[in-house]
Amino acid sequence: MSEMHDERRDLIDYLDFHVEAGVDLTLDERPHDRFAEIQPGVEEAGFREEPKARAPTSPRPALAVQAPTASPPIQTFGRSASARPEVAAGDARAQAKDCSTLAELEALLATFDGCPLKFTAKNLVFADGNPDAKLMFVGEAPGADEDRIGKPFMGRSGQLLDRMMAAIGLDRTKAYVTNIVPWRPPGNRNPTPQEVAICRPFIERQIELADPDLIVCLGSPATQALTGTKDGILKARGRFFPYQVGNRQIRALAALHPAYLLRQPVQKRLAWRDLRLLRNALDGKA
Repeated sequence: MSEMHDERRDLIDYLDFHVEAGVDLTLDERPHDRFAEIQPGVEEAGFREEPKARAPTSPRPALAVQAPTASPPIQTFGRSASARPEVAAGDARAQAKDCSTLAELEALLATFDGCPLKFTAKNLVFADGNPDAKLMFVGEAPGADEDRIGKPFMGRSGQLLDRMMAAIGLDRTKAYVTNIVPWRPPGNRNPTPQEVAICRPFIERQIELADPDLIVCLGSPATQALTGTKDGILKARGRFFPYQVGNRQIRALAALHPAYLLRQPVQKRLAWRDLRLLRNALDGKA
C-alpha cells in the first residue's frame, strides 16, 4: 500500500514538473510517424536517393530547356504575421492610433494578426480590474492560467498580487491590470524583443486611453519596455521613472513581479518597501 502511494506521489510530482515547464496539454494519445506523412514527391535535403547507374545509350536530340517556375511563397499565419517585425509594429501603431476607447482597442487586438504569439495562444488576455482607476499595474505576458481564463494575473502570481494590493488597502476595483504583451508566449518564456516591439503600440495606446496617475511596472520586461531603462529589475526597482502621455507626464514605479517573488521568497522584503512607496505616492506623500 505504501509503495502504491509513493508511485502515485511520484507521478503527480512528474506531472507538476511538466506543467511548470509549460507542458500543459498533449497533442494526441498515440505517437505519429511524421516522416510517413511527407507528401509524395517532396525530397528532404540530405536524404535524396542516389540515382542508379544506367547503361550508356545513344545520344538523343537536344530539347529546349525551360526556365524553372518559381515556387509559391511559404504561407504562415497571415500576411502581417509573416512580415518583418518593424513592418508589423508600424501596422500596429497605425491601427492603435485610430482606437478611441478601450473596447475598440480590445476588439482590434482580437483581429490583429501581426504577432505570431496570437496563433499559439488560446485566448487574448487584454485587461482586468477597473479601467477608471488611477493606478495601473503592467506585467510582461500571460501565463498558462491567464491564457486559459482570458484575464491577466489569474494564477499563483495573480493571487500573490491580490494579497500585495490588499496589504496596502487596494483590490482590483481600485486598480487596472494588464501586460505589455496580450498573448501567452509558448512555455511561459519571456517575450522576445521583437514580440514586445510589435505589441508596444497597443500597451502605449491602452495607457493613453486608461489615463492613470500612477503605473507600476512589474518585472524587468515591462520596466524596460515602458521606461527605456537598461537596468535589471533589482537595480531599477523602488525608483520612479517619467512616462510621457501626450502633454502629461505619469510616474512609473519599477517593482518586482509576483512570479519572481514566488521563486525568490526572500525578496519579499524588497517588495514590501516598494508597496509602502506606492501607498505613499497614492496618498501624495512621495
